[in-house]
Amino acid sequence: MPSRLSDELTVAIVGAGFSGLLTALNLLREREGPRVRLIERRSFGRGAAYATRSQEHLLNVRAANMSAFPERPRHFTDWLATQGQVEEDATFVTRARYGGYLQAMLREAAEASEAGRLILESDAAVELRPGGRGWTVTLAMGRSFPADAAVLAVGNLPPHLPPGVDAATAESPAYFGDPWSADFSALPEEGCVVVIGTGLTMVDLALRLTLERPGLTMLALSRRGLQPRRHLAHGPAPEPFAPEPGETPLSLLRRLRAGADVTDWRALIDGLRPHVQAVWRSWSLEARGRFLRHLRPWWDIHRHRLAPAVASKLDHLSGSGALAIAAGRIASVRAEGGGLQVVWTPRGAREPQALAAVGVVNCTGPNGDLTRVADPLLAGLVGQGLVRADACRLGLDVGADGRLIGRDGVSELDLYAVGPITRGAFWEITSVPDIRIQAAQCAAAILERARARLAS
Repeated sequence: MPSRLSDELTVAIVGAGFSGLLTALNLLREREGPRVRLIERRSFGRGAAYATRSQEHLLNVRAANMSAFPERPRHFTDWLATQGQVEEDATFVTRARYGGYLQAMLREAAEASEAGRLILESDAAVELRPGGRGWTVTLAMGRSFPADAAVLAVGNLPPHLPPGVDAATAESPAYFGDPWSADFSALPEEGCVVVIGTGLTMVDLALRLTLERPGLTMLALSRRGLQPRRHLAHGPAPEPFAPEPGETPLSLLRRLRAGADVTDWRALIDGLRPHVQAVWRSWSLEARGRFLRHLRPWWDIHRHRLAPAVASKLDHLSGSGALAIAAGRIASVRAEGGGLQVVWTPRGAREPQALAAVGVVNCTGPNGDLTRVADPLLAGLVGQGLVRADACRLGLDVGADGRLIGRDGVSELDLYAVGPITRGAFWEITSVPDIRIQAAQCAAAILERARARLAS
């Protein structure tokens, strides 16, 4: 048996945002662990969430809860101190600063690892096929390499076309289907931009457009017109809120409402948070469907809250008339002149109204439906039957250990997924406190299987 896994085994990780980077770091922390090839076509360690350089984009979680390692809760705040940021100023820091933290950890891992243990592939993975004793990974530039295990850490996928927007309209230069990769430099200096969606992505977009095109106004539309609530500047501490046996979505909602009569609702939501994955797994498919259809919008706005400074800026935009948030349904979006005509019906009204927009931005949130995914890597895996959609069509179907489940219902032994793409199995798997645990568990499962393989 070889003395080191790196002498024999390679793990390919597709995606170097938080999910992929933390999985790689956990593998590299094992002194005699495998070789890691980290594949990323954009910026290593940042991903879509932390690639922004805007000082307006703050973390939605306090810095004290953003350590990459659960066993070292002060890891991030201690790093901030080395950057000259004192703790009282670090409650909600910029996402750009957090991206710097992740990249600093990647540099440290590269310097501490033996030569060849960490390989950074600045490219996109476009195909993954079983072959030999593991997988063959093909990159966009045409190179291929073998890997014994593979991890999909692809993050959130771009949103799909919303109702009312057809394929022809999506080709218009005035339509922006992916707000994170969009270039708004061609937008006019004045006019109205229609934003489809009123959640966290809308908030980021509103702050960005206010800086880049201050003369524009924005109308944000969603079915209910709900927007994220705000964190309090200080506290409250989480209130223990364990689920009861046989808890249903409705009974849970009723208990939360009753509790909010005697304590701040934020404390209850934060107290429930450690139990959310267990609650989700305990629900039947029917119960999950009811939650997604009826309660999800309210859960999202209360669970994923805004930093106080961001919430205040949003209030200012609304008060000044620069941003309007409305409830309604979009009937159609069609090219008209150099812009787009948006026909929509306000909630509670019968008559639709038309609005001339200089741009329309899709902020409906990530796409998890594999039937609508254009990514060649995922489409290829679906076509091979190596992966399948979860029952709620929120992402990929995985087992409790993160191994992907194929079309025949069998887990592919050495193919894993981490991060938001596994939302269907865990629901609450989009933020740092949850993903850091999943990444450590995924790395541990890979190491355990690798040792067993070499011992056989």
